[in-house]
Amino acid sequence: MKFSHLVEINDPLNPLIEPLSRAQLWRGLVLRAERPKMFVPHLDACDILEKSAALVERELRYGDTVIRDRVSYLPQMQVHYHVPQQKDIPMSDLTMTIEEPQPGALYVRFIYDDHQGEENQAEAFYNEFRRSAYEEADIDTIRMVRELAENGALD
Repeated sequence: MKFSHLVEINDPLNPLIEPLSRAQLWRGLVLRAERPKMFVPHLDACDILEKSAALVERELRYGDTVIRDRVSYLPQMQVHYHVPQQKDIPMSDLTMTIEEPQPGALYVRFIYDDHQGEENQAEAFYNEFRRSAYEEADIDTIRMVRELAENGALD
């Protein structure tokens, strides 16, 4: 399944939404990678195995399930999550790209790819639920970034 969607960050027509700067948005997306328990309530633990300015290697624990992944950064532009094939977990990627079609008009494009190719009818049905869950999780990510910004945690 390959799937993408766009989340609007700043809406110049809605004065009730405090605009985020690109720097705040970037710091929020990096924080999601480096402190995922803030963003994923059902995550039991996250150990950072390696960290540099360009990447983070992590080990995530969900109950008995352990997932190793790598998060790489293209500063101020893109965060890329890569989960290699491991045990029962297939390879997958998530890319979050900050888009700014005009100054101050910020969006984040979320692109998911599980590298599975064509889907049959049963998989298509299941993947609709996955798409919906991914969209909700991504909206929650931006909601948390907004809360952090409002509290001064991203300045």
